[in-house]
Amino acid sequence: VVMVKKPNGKWRMCTNYTNLNKACLKDAYPLPNIDQLVDGAFSHKIMSFLDAYSGYNQIRMHPQDEDKTAFIIETANYCYHVMSFRLKNIGTTYQSLMNKIFSKQIGQIMEVYVDMVVKSSDVSTHISDLADVFQALHRHRMRLNPEKCVFGV
Repeated sequence: VVMVKKPNGKWRMCTNYTNLNKACLKDAYPLPNIDQLVDGAFSHKIMSFLDAYSGYNQIRMHPQDEDKTAFIIETANYCYHVMSFRLKNIGTTYQSLMNKIFSKQIGQIMEVYVDMVVKSSDVSTHISDLADVFQALHRHRMRLNPEKCVFGV
């Protein structure tokens, strides 16, 4: 376990999962098409950029897999109950979850790849679109990082 200082001054605990990752099969989940992401935002007049607060850490681990993330600090054993950075398939797991949460919005009022972009043709529609996205976030108990969100660009 290594502690790494983040740009905002807070600390991140990093655990070496090299051996666990070698034992895991790679998830074959497609990344979003970059042309679709760019073209999908091009014709819209107003956008907001949303960042999930420690997004990976908002995904619960399957209880049977928690012990696989075990690590030791001094005299105690610990394991993650949420997905951790450095796990092999965390990116595909996160993207898959975002695609499920926002299945009705993606390609219409938003695009998602790591972060979320809500796109609208005018301000009044944008407020309604943001409300729709916030409702989906609330339903799934996803939290945003207000320091990294930008509204009305």
